[in-house]
Amino acid sequence: MGRSWRALLSRSWPRSLAGQAIALQVVVIAVIVMIGSALALVDARQDGDEAARQQVVSIATALADAPSTASAIQSGRATEILQPVTEAVRTNTDIAFITIMSPDATRFTHTDPRQIGGKYLGTIDPALRGATFTEVYTGTLGPSIRAVVPVLDPDGDVVGLVSAGITQQTLAQRWREQIPAIVVVGLGALAVSLLGVWAIRRRLLRQTHGLAPDELRVMYEHHDAILHSVSEGLVVLDGDRVAIVNDEARRLLGLPPGTIRPSDLPAFLHDHDPGVRDEVHVTDDRVLVVNRSTVRGSDADRADDRPTSKRSEVVTIRDRTELQGALGELSSLQVLTDSLRAQAHEAANKLHTVITMVEMGRPEDAVTFATEELALSQRLVDRLSADVGEPALVALLLGKTAQADERGIALTVTEDTHLPTTSAATAHLPLSAQEIVTVLGNLIDNAMDACDRDDPWVEVTVTFGETSPDASLANDGLLIRVADSGAGMDADAFERAMQRGYSTKSDVTHHGLGLALVAQVVKRHGGTLTADVTYGSVVTVTVPVVTS
Repeated sequence: MGRSWRALLSRSWPRSLAGQAIALQVVVIAVIVMIGSALALVDARQDGDEAARQQVVSIATALADAPSTASAIQSGRATEILQPVTEAVRTNTDIAFITIMSPDATRFTHTDPRQIGGKYLGTIDPALRGATFTEVYTGTLGPSIRAVVPVLDPDGDVVGLVSAGITQQTLAQRWREQIPAIVVVGLGALAVSLLGVWAIRRRLLRQTHGLAPDELRVMYEHHDAILHSVSEGLVVLDGDRVAIVNDEARRLLGLPPGTIRPSDLPAFLHDHDPGVRDEVHVTDDRVLVVNRSTVRGSDADRADDRPTSKRSEVVTIRDRTELQGALGELSSLQVLTDSLRAQAHEAANKLHTVITMVEMGRPEDAVTFATEELALSQRLVDRLSADVGEPALVALLLGKTAQADERGIALTVTEDTHLPTTSAATAHLPLSAQEIVTVLGNLIDNAMDACDRDDPWVEVTVTFGETSPDASLANDGLLIRVADSGAGMDADAFERAMQRGYSTKSDVTHHGLGLALVAQVVKRHGGTLTADVTYGSVVTVTVPVVTS
């Protein structure tokens, strides 16, 4: 029997979280309504008893204090005078009895005239001492609540007693008459509660999609595992509140453990632009790709008039730091490859020229033409190889020189350019070869994009410490200076370009992600990045040597 009951309960019990929650609420509400109704009945009975005590005390006191009552008792005609009065009062007040008696408890009046002259059944001692009191006592009419009040003569002596009472049967009838009202109120409260519960059920079903508690638990566990295991950073913003931040987002953004406040997030996450796709941002030590989308899981989120700052948004963050470095190296190699391809094409043309001149019988002119071109290129290679010990930087400068030549830009590597050529001295450089290539390559690219189209030129200077032959350029660390014939940037534009990168060069100055990457490297090593306009637009990087 027990198993069949449990099986029936299991089959009839709701499956979804919303159904189970509502079923429990219905049970709780029903129990509360029943308990409340029972308490209301008990309270009604207690209130009725208290009201009955006050009523009988008031009636008995009024009769006892009336001068005519004491006079009638002392005249010896108490029954004749007082019986009609007490019956009239009893009828009008709807109480069970009013008994006036002598101090020895002999009745002068009674509801049942046959009881007149008999002894009063009940306690009278407190009244004989001049006190008014109430009690519950079973008399000739059954159990009743009664009051006994002394009747005093002008001298203050007790000459009689007045007792008024209401039977408990009458009181029970009174509070039973309140049961229908209590039941109606209880049913009304139950109906209103069930209506509210039904509305809550609809909302819960919509929000939980009808899933059972176990399904929600499994879903939470899976989602939690995914949030901790995905390689992308994930931040969920619920209006002005940070709802979710996974482990990767904490790592990429350098967030502290524990609860995250909006003030802990970087500035670019405070923007409310749900249309962001693959936007690149540069932090102090990382290059991040950010995507934003609005959560449209509720009617409120789909409302067009909902303030943008109050919408829920999902922000995904990818780390592009290593990829950006690889892309920078690849770009440098691509530049060098393009330069070599162009030089090969140019060399083929010059070779054809030399061969033609030989065939024309002018070998001396052919030798002169070939050696002059070779000497010009070789002098630049020899000078850079002698002054710059880092092969990657030499390759970069040669490639950029060829690239500038193809674009009709005069790129000059100044005679002041000098870096250590020995491995021991190179080890003291504050930047690695890859970082120098990143800084110098991006500055040269920006300069070539920004230089004046009528008279385009770019000038590059790289020097380290006391190795500079020009004392004015000597410093305690690495100096990289790139000047161009462009108009330059004002202080505000330069500051914005250093703080934030863009996926495309859409602004008028064409300074995009490159300058932000330069600023990132410089800031990481405690250097400075400045821009001014003197003989041209000049950008200067200085990085001090950190002594251990």
